[in-house]
Amino acid sequence: MALTELDRQILERCLRRDPEGWRAFVERFTGLFYHVIQHTAYARSVKLQPADVEDIAAQILLTIVADDFAVLRRFRRRASLATYLTVIARRVAVRELIKRKFQEQLGHTEARSVPLHVTDADQTLERITDRDEIDRMLKRLDEREAQLVRLYHLEGKSYREISEILGIAENSIGPTLYRVREKLRQLVPSDEQK
Repeated sequence: MALTELDRQILERCLRRDPEGWRAFVERFTGLFYHVIQHTAYARSVKLQPADVEDIAAQILLTIVADDFAVLRRFRRRASLATYLTVIARRVAVRELIKRKFQEQLGHTEARSVPLHVTDADQTLERITDRDEIDRMLKRLDEREAQLVRLYHLEGKSYREISEILGIAENSIGPTLYRVREKLRQLVPSDEQK
């Protein structure tokens, strides 16, 4: 499906930083973003609260406006704007869901992890501390293992992409990730005792 005239106008108004253009953009595509988030969470068996969905939608919008609408400037207009934005929204949603799942796999229970919908300053600091803890644990892995974990869990790369980046067999990635996760789980108690 080609770019519609309405979408072309909204796109151009956004790129000119027209506030009414941005408002029209948000009204037109927010429903799409919510659908993409819910579908992505369902496909990954993640249950989200309504506030979590809103936070991920806000993250999608922040991604779109970042660097003076760089995402919209890269749109080549070969497909519909909705199709292009679906891809962007899915990538952001997957990245956000992977962050949460990664924290849980490192042994952070749901009671200790910070939900996506929390905005309290103290809990934001706790989230940063958790990220620092993750970085500290990754430094205790060898470089190849740490790179694999970063690519899969933090950057949301597929096994195929990781295989191309690291030059390893695609079918070896799953078992290697499992071993690395087990290794990281063993690091958590010793770090907490310090």
